[in-house]
Order: sequence, then structure tokens, then C-alpha cells
Amino acid sequence: MNKHFLALFLVGFLTIPSLMSQRELTRSLSGTGTPNDSTNTGSTKVILSGKTKYTDYKIFSHDGAVSYIDTTLNIQKEYKFNYLRKDNFELLEFHNQGQTFNNLGYSFDNLNQFPDIGFRAKQFSYFEIEDVKYYEVPTPTTEILYRTGLQQGQVVDALFTLNFSKRLNVSMSYKGLRSLGAYRQSLASNGNFRGTFHYTTKENQYEIKGHLTSQDFFNEESGGLTTSALNSFISDDPDFATRARLDVNLTDTENQFDSNRVYLEHGFKLVASKDTINNQDFSNLKIGHVFTNENKSYNFTQSAATTAIFGTANATDATDTDAKSRITNNEINLEFNSKYVLGKFKAKANYASYSYGYDTILNSNSTINKLKLEGSALSVGADWNAKIKNFKLNADASLTPGSGRLSGNYLKGEAIYEKDSLFALKGSLLISSKSSNFNTLLHQSTYDDYNWDNNFSSVNTRDLGFSFTSKWINAALNFTNIDNYTYFDENNAPQQFANQITYLKVKANKEFKFWKFALDNTVMYQNVSSGSSVFRVPDFVTRNTFYYTDYWFKGKPMLVNIGATFKYFTKYNANAYNPLLAEFTLQNDEQIGFPTVDVFFNAQVRRTRLYFKIDNVTSGFTDKNYFSAPNYPYRDFTIRFGLVWNWFI
Repeated sequence: MNKHFLALFLVGFLTIPSLMSQRELTRSLSGTGTPNDSTNTGSTKVILSGKTKYTDYKIFSHDGAVSYIDTTLNIQKEYKFNYLRKDNFELLEFHNQGQTFNNLGYSFDNLNQFPDIGFRAKQFSYFEIEDVKYYEVPTPTTEILYRTGLQQGQVVDALFTLNFSKRLNVSMSYKGLRSLGAYRQSLASNGNFRGTFHYTTKENQYEIKGHLTSQDFFNEESGGLTTSALNSFISDDPDFATRARLDVNLTDTENQFDSNRVYLEHGFKLVASKDTINNQDFSNLKIGHVFTNENKSYNFTQSAATTAIFGTANATDATDTDAKSRITNNEINLEFNSKYVLGKFKAKANYASYSYGYDTILNSNSTINKLKLEGSALSVGADWNAKIKNFKLNADASLTPGSGRLSGNYLKGEAIYEKDSLFALKGSLLISSKSSNFNTLLHQSTYDDYNWDNNFSSVNTRDLGFSFTSKWINAALNFTNIDNYTYFDENNAPQQFANQITYLKVKANKEFKFWKFALDNTVMYQNVSSGSSVFRVPDFVTRNTFYYTDYWFKGKPMLVNIGATFKYFTKYNANAYNPLLAEFTLQNDEQIGFPTVDVFFNAQVRRTRLYFKIDNVTSGFTDKNYFSAPNYPYRDFTIRFGLVWNWFI
């Protein structure tokens, strides 16, 4: 993470003027409002200055969706106050933040067009292209998240953004984590730097946006508890209440995942709507270009071979053991509006090249005859966005012909019906055919059993989804079929399933409110009717949060949320974690499923949200049967606190 210290310094340096010249926002706010108070009270009109409203502080997603900087406090903020800053309902955390997650559920409705390097256990906190946000703010804006680590360490996520003019915005963000963990060999040290810009000319004829990312994820790896240590944990031996006394399988092992990406998207309007007459067939004709260059690398290091776990080792004298990948993609597109397509249509062509592999042979017994997978491909496709009264129709399709690793097809479509603000109904369809991840095709290691060169078939995925959102209930259903599903078996080797995976997921959320109390409930049911021998999920996952909300003290300066969250999932053969592969593998020896209760006290004072939480509060008097993966205990009773703080100059 050292290479990111300069980036963190720059973010802090740019933040200082915001702190030094901060004016009390209360003199320009109406009452006790915040830049998004209308989220809590729809009738509240918040004015930041004579001409500035909270809706002027905009956040743009990759697809152009607009949201606003939100300084309110609600139960969704509680769910997202974690290292990922996402609701992790479908994930099972390891005990230390910055480690990996096991899956309680899967989503296949938003797959990438091209295969990835793999090593997926290292990428839960990875910022993909669609995760990077762009901004437009009338005044310089800063947000700081702070959260305590485990034993030693902390998480800091800092954002600074400003507009040099109405048409030019830049932002810098850095999320850094260092957390020691309660068990041996569980240190996590990660960093995510993002820098963005967005510019349009005065007449909006030319627009350009882009971002730079540099990300690194370092973990000490323990291999889980030894057999004797596992018995001591389960029996609740008081001599091992300090978890660092428990022996682990690996004592000198680390893995590192690094990445950097350059993304650039720009477009020029050849014909603008103001240059056309009302009955013209085409308008807003725009030519565009998108450039992406992404590099990833993974490294597993160990001082001495652990043959009892990974098998026989026969290392060469290679000094560079990294697996490296690079994908470069150039897209040219032509976009226009037309009455014939009921909206906006974009035709696009892509030229992509890739390289994945190693610089040398790592195992003296290896029979691998190639070091790298390389190639290029040309693809064509189109995007379509239409609106017919209350209906919205969106489609994205691409075809990559040929027989290379990038060949395949991709189709994603959705139809949305919105009835004012009462409810929204969405149906979606995704059809994807692409290569499995590169590390399932080619992998090298000093250990004999971890060297392979496969020629797998393309993975074919079909996902049909429906969702319903309203003030009464939120519900979603996804039905997924997968051919040639690729997984790591009980022997840690990649395999393709000969039959079809058939996976059903149904999730519903409903909140009940009475006076100052509320009960928020989320339930998920899953069924794997075909392929359950290799695709494993719990049948039920539930989360129920009972909480109290009120303003405290005279003048209502503080809003508080106090409550408890109960989460439970039924027992299933959860996948095992392999630190050499940084992947999850099948296992048939242990079923995992347990309840947890977390207690929280959150408060909002002006634009600051304070968080105090006790994780797994019942662990002191319940059976020690809580595990994130076989041999990896979930966290014990843990106290955390933190805050999220916004400044607006």
C-alpha cells in the first residue's frame, strides 16, 4: 500500500482548504435540513444558498444515472457502513475486514462481456468501471469515512471533488485499509485510488470523461486453524479466548493482487437537435470513442513449502512468479435519436486485445508448453434506449465472432414500467457466452498439483429476472441457467460441469413502522434444482432489524437510530477457501449455517453520521459453530465505531 501514500497525501492536501475555509452551512440551510433532507421528509425544501439546492450536488453513475450526495441517516446507511460500502446481505464475511467473503447468493444479471484474470476471492472490494462515480458540485465537496479495524488498524475512505466551472469537474478518492485481525496471519492492507474528470463544451457539442484507478490488495494467509486449534475453538477452551494463541496452518504465506486502469470516453455531436426541424427523422447524431486499458497481477509468496497442505513442491529459480493480465479495448460508436426507434440508438464496434500468463516456468516438473494466452478480437453491437409513456426499454447487445478466447455473444435487455411514484415493475433478460476466467485455463505454481493448461468450452449463461419496488414491498426473482459452469473441485482443480445449472433466487423486503419504531425484514429463498453437487447456496437467508428512530434534545439537533439486526442462513456445504488460488473450492466435510445478532447505535448531527456497533453480540454464550468457511471462524464479539462526514464550502 506504500505506493498509494502519495495519493492519500494529495487527497488530504486538497481537503485542507475545505476544512480551513468551511462556513457553517446552517446559515444557508432552511431549518435543520441537510443536502438531502427531502429523502426523509418529502415536503421539506432545502436551500443551501440563494441559488443552490441539494439537487445541485450530483453523482453520475457509469450509465448516466443521476443521484445526489446524501447526508441523511437511515437503516440502509447502517447496512452499507462496512468496508465494501455496500449492502452485503448475500455475502458472508471473514472475521477481519479486508479479507475475502463467502457467497450466500449469486447474481448473474450484470456480467461483463469479456473474461477476467480470475483469483476472484481477491476482488470483492475491487472497483470495476461501473463502480467509479463522476460528480458535478456547485462548491468544493469533501466526504470522509472512518471505521476502526480489528485489534489494530482502521479504514479511511476520502473523497474530494470540485468544479472548476459548470462544465469541468475533477475528483480524487482513496480508500485505505490496514487491519491486524484477531487470529494469526490475518493482516489485511488494501488501497483503492480513483481519480476522475468530466468536461463538456459550452454548447454540449463535445463531452469527455474518464478515470484512473490504482488498486492493491495484500493479505497474510493463515490457511485456517489447525485440527487441534479447531477443537479448542469449538470446545470454547478458556486458554484460547485470546484468538492469537490458536495455531494456524500457514505461518509465512502472503498473497497480493494489484491493478491499474485507464478509462476514457468522449463523443462529438455531428448534428444537434437545435440544427434540425421538428419533422426530421434523425437528430443528435453523435460519434464517440471509448478506450480502456486494464492491467491486473496476482502473486502468492511463501518462505518455505507447506507440502502437508498443497502437496509436493518443485520450484525453479524463477524470481518473477506473478500471473499478469492486460486487456485493451477500443470502441467506436455512432449514436442518434429517431422516431423510428422510439428513442436513442447506438451502433458500436470494438477491437480488443488481451494477454495473460507468466514470464517463465515456475515448476521443474511442469508439462505446460505455453507461458501466455494472447489474442485479439473484433466485435460489433448496439445499444437501444426507448421510452413509451410509462414504459422504458433498454437493450445492449454485442457479438464477437471467431474461435478465440474473447469470442462470444452478449445480450442484456430490460423493460421498466413506472406508475408515478407508487411502484415500478422491471423485467430483464441476460444471455451471455464467453470464456471462463483465465486462471482456470492456465495456472502455474511451485506446487505440482497447481499447474494446468486447459481448453475449456465457453460458459453460457441465461438469466431471467423480475423485480417490483413500491412503498408496500420490494421483491425480486431471478431464474438462471448455466451451461459449462466452471468451478474448482475438492482437489482444487478447475472443472467444467457436464450438465446444466438451474438456479432460482427469490428475495423480498418489507419494513413495518409504528410510532418511532420499525422492523425491516429481508428474506431470500434459493433453490438449485439441477447442479447442486457443484453449485451450492443456503436454502434461506433472512435479516431482520428492529430499531428506534427519533430526534434528541431541544431543537432536534441529533437524529438517532438504535437497534439490533438478526441474520441467519440455513446450513449448507459452504465452499472452502484456498489461499494459493485465491478462489473458493468445493468441500463435502462441513456444513455451515448460524445466526448472528449485531447491536448498533447511530446518530446524525448536521452533516456527520456517527456509527457505533457490536458485532455478534451473542457469541459469548452460544455454541462456537460460527464459521465463514471450513477452518475459518467468523468474528467473535467485536466493538466498532466510525463516522461519515461531509463538508460543503
